[in-house]
Amino acid sequence: MYQSKIKGLGKYVPENIVTNDDLAKIMDTSNEWIVERTGIQERRHIDKKTEDTTAIMGKKAAVQAIERAGIATNEIDLIVFATLSPDYYFPGCGVQIQDLLGIHTCPAIDVRNQCSGFVYALSIADQFIKTGMYKNVLVIGSENHSGGLDMTTRGRSVSVIFGDGAGAAVVSRSEEKGQGILSTHLHSQGEYAKELSLIGPSTNYWVPEIIAENPQEDIPYFPYMNGQLVFKNAVVRFSEVIMEGLKHNQLEVSDLDMLIPHQANLRISQFIQKKFKLTDDQVYNNIQRYGNTTAASIPIALTEAWEEGKIKEGDHVVLAAFGSGFTWASAIIKW
Repeated sequence: MYQSKIKGLGKYVPENIVTNDDLAKIMDTSNEWIVERTGIQERRHIDKKTEDTTAIMGKKAAVQAIERAGIATNEIDLIVFATLSPDYYFPGCGVQIQDLLGIHTCPAIDVRNQCSGFVYALSIADQFIKTGMYKNVLVIGSENHSGGLDMTTRGRSVSVIFGDGAGAAVVSRSEEKGQGILSTHLHSQGEYAKELSLIGPSTNYWVPEIIAENPQEDIPYFPYMNGQLVFKNAVVRFSEVIMEGLKHNQLEVSDLDMLIPHQANLRISQFIQKKFKLTDDQVYNNIQRYGNTTAASIPIALTEAWEEGKIKEGDHVVLAAFGSGFTWASAIIKW
């Protein structure tokens, strides 16, 4: 069986910065209220005057990752694209990326696991490479949240949290034993599916029915989140899936060099950091600048941590995520 290794990383975020004070001008909120509850100070939103979409942001991150991997675009054997905010209801962004990159034909898989999407996508890439089917897999997480948020006081509990952006990784076959992606661990618990969800429109609840059946003040085609329940489950599942990965590889918490958690809420990351007695240098957070970018949050943070020299060869890096579904996942990597 082959080993899979992250060979190149890339990221892209829109230039348009939206601060907490900017949001306070259009809804009943404040910088203090948002920072206290989430740790977020600003986020990026797509400027609708630009070309940016979920797929195009994904392409920009992918181009950087491919260049850093030192391979040609036509060497990509498979694309795995994770997002909850695709450009179209169908087809998915995977085939759009294939076209945008000028790859004539290659398989493309779309992953709909929201905040856990990138780790799920990474797991798919890992398995295809380890079994010998593909040599170079492009994994992308990209989100255009701002296009579907309720930017009023009614929607503030959700809308202040999310931002736009994309991250990408080229995962390649490696002959180096004991390095690269050591293992991935995936879970879900569908009984909580509606606690963090966007129920409509869907094929059994389309726009005419939504408009006809619901008063204007309760529109179900905006995201809903049961914040307290999500927080309570997140801190438990984050801890469990991190320990699952470490134990699977016969590692201790003391062996962990860098934890990159999904950027859901700074308080969640700080809770996990305190529980595992990790230093600030062992946990990477950038939610303060970008908000929650769902499937894009881990690859953006991973790219930044690597760019800043916080991840070195031989380091044990743990990726961990929890989100809608509920789904949660981890990846254990020896860099």
